[in-house]
Amino acid sequence: MSRYARISCDDAYQKMLDGSVTFVDIRDEASYAAAHICDAVHLENAAIQSFIETTDTKVAVIVCCYHGNMSQSAGSWLAEKGLDEVYSLDGGFAEWSSKYPDECDP
Repeated sequence: MSRYARISCDDAYQKMLDGSVTFVDIRDEASYAAAHICDAVHLENAAIQSFIETTDTKVAVIVCCYHGNMSQSAGSWLAEKGLDEVYSLDGGFAEWSSKYPDECDP
């Protein structure tokens, strides 16, 4: 059964350290190109179906947007599409980059 929830930056960081998560970034291309969470996948509308079809449904997915608002609906939608464990990153990239600036790729 698919599950969707919100996750704090600290808990998301721990999942990253455990190696048990895929981050997806739904911000616009320019924002993603400027900086993003290390190894985050930039997810655009045109690539959503491919992402769903090729992503291991057993690996947790954390959706990141600007401030943690748009990622809630995107996370819920991805869970409905069959990904087992999906989270919305509370505070979004704004909070993540202020807490973990060394974990952001330019």
